[in-house]
Amino acid sequence: MDNVVITIARQYGSGGKTIAAMLAKDLGINCYSREILKMASEESGINERLFGMTDEKLKGAGWLKLLKRPYEGELLPPESSGFVSDENLFNYQAKVIKDLAATESCVIVGRCADFVLKDYPNVVSVFIHADEKFCLEQAMERNSMTTKEMQKYIEKTDKYRGDFYKYYTGHEWTDARNYHLCLDSGKLGFQKCVEEIKAYMKIRFDQE
Repeated sequence: MDNVVITIARQYGSGGKTIAAMLAKDLGINCYSREILKMASEESGINERLFGMTDEKLKGAGWLKLLKRPYEGELLPPESSGFVSDENLFNYQAKVIKDLAATESCVIVGRCADFVLKDYPNVVSVFIHADEKFCLEQAMERNSMTTKEMQKYIEKTDKYRGDFYKYYTGHEWTDARNYHLCLDSGKLGFQKCVEEIKAYMKIRFDQE
């Protein structure tokens, strides 16, 4: 198989982004996270700031979050009234993700990439999680907040990610059935998570 893409969904503080970067370095491939926003901006001609405003979160009113609009792949043209809608911004990110999967081996962080690429045979989808204590400790190392502020921030961020995922996929973000691998970084540590993903790839793709 020419290209293998690993998608990483992650709870805030679990180290998923760090694990993604470590894995990409080990494999000698690119890791994409916020870079996808810039690429989608260049692809569409829409200001990158608009992509940043909706990055893994919904801007709509609370009741909108109860609705689901699973991604189907349609791109709206510039003359459409919905050209800069949240849905079309997501669609352009999804197009970038699909283009990457078709052209190179890479690691993609977040942005519902597991769902966007669910029908691709060359994809390994991973969910990185950890218990509350571990996530809090990791997050506190990188942010100057009080413990209570950090706890609220983690809850809010994970809720944003969960709502975003449900809106665009119709599924629950933390449901293990959405992923090929679910790894507890608090129990394994970052390096062993990398090793587990590589071991799965070796078995899955019958690599020597």
